[in-house]
Amino acid sequence: METKTSILDIEKVRSDFPILSREVNGKPLVYLDNGASSQKPKQVIDVITRYYEHKNSNIHRGIHTLSQEATDAYEKARKTVQSFTNAQHEHEVIFTSGTTDSINLVASSFGKKHIQKGDEILISTMEHHSNIVPWQMICEEKGAALKVVPINDKGEFLMEGFEQLLSEKTKLVAVTHVSNTLGTINPVKEIIEKAHQKGALVLIDGAQAVPHTKVDVQELDCDFYVFSGHKMFGPTGVGILYGKENILNDIPPYKGGGDMIKTVTFEKTTYNCLPHKLEAGTPNIIGGIGLAAAIDYMNAIGIDRIEAYEHELLTYATEQIKQIEGVRIIGEAAQKASVLSFVVEGTHPSDIGMIIDKLGIAIRTGHHCTEPLMNRLEIPGTARASFAFYNTFEEIDIFITALKRAIKMLL
Repeated sequence: METKTSILDIEKVRSDFPILSREVNGKPLVYLDNGASSQKPKQVIDVITRYYEHKNSNIHRGIHTLSQEATDAYEKARKTVQSFTNAQHEHEVIFTSGTTDSINLVASSFGKKHIQKGDEILISTMEHHSNIVPWQMICEEKGAALKVVPINDKGEFLMEGFEQLLSEKTKLVAVTHVSNTLGTINPVKEIIEKAHQKGALVLIDGAQAVPHTKVDVQELDCDFYVFSGHKMFGPTGVGILYGKENILNDIPPYKGGGDMIKTVTFEKTTYNCLPHKLEAGTPNIIGGIGLAAAIDYMNAIGIDRIEAYEHELLTYATEQIKQIEGVRIIGEAAQKASVLSFVVEGTHPSDIGMIIDKLGIAIRTGHHCTEPLMNRLEIPGTARASFAFYNTFEEIDIFITALKRAIKMLL
């Protein structure tokens, strides 16, 4: 199939990603593990290099030129994220080390102040461990209960089950926007509306959504929205917590240290204003700047075009894999992002992954940090191909051919 479409100039896009030109085991790299971490365009790599060569300094504390330049670049990055998410205020954008850190921040700070014995927190069956364990920890600490919304066999969120679990005891709902294992796109706007009717706040895990679709936090009306830079073509070690201004002002600091304070004495400390109250210590400065560069890159291509092209890739890959005898797709929701999980009857997912790696193809195998979901589906794990806008139809053909070869070797 042609690698060039009317939606994207795919050859030009691929030329921006240096790693896509390398070989693995003597074969051209076919990188289909974007759900775990995406590759970085040279535009992001160059921004990182230029910062370290020309502006490297600590921020917010120095009056010298380098510190001022670094501070300006970092705070400009915050404004870029604000625009990208359509947050009302730039101080509603909190830099963290990633989605996991963002969720832990909310669980600790909001939980410390507002979760009491007998309260309930709702999550769904398809959550990543990062959106399960922090809530388990705060529930155990506070004597609260963690309730789990069921899914159907297609991997779809069951709204009826959610409504049955919602009550006046529900203090917070934490659900994924897009499942990292199933690709399911959850009806988060409806979830948020129903939760708010009961007085509960809502946190949306957007780690798998922001690389693939436009997110407007004001339109969603979520109370918290979290995501990571490394899954959206930016650096590792940086992420975002968006929170509504009044809620972030209300919760106590997550960590103590420099920059999150106004005054410190041995008797009393007063805390800084947003966003600094929730950003203790020297931040991942280049992470924030690199994330902004990744957002600029995505915006230049066009989020709508990215989403449309990836939908074509997913549709094509799904059609091709369905023709292979013995393969069962895991996650067939009506609304899906570019994730294709599957099992092959009579084989283990890891064996599939190891064989096709020898052919230069990178996919993910295992439980994908969703062990409770695997238990619900009664499988040990899946093989997962996850697509980005730099992937091609030709790469899907190579993947399908390799998968057939692996199955033939194993059965």
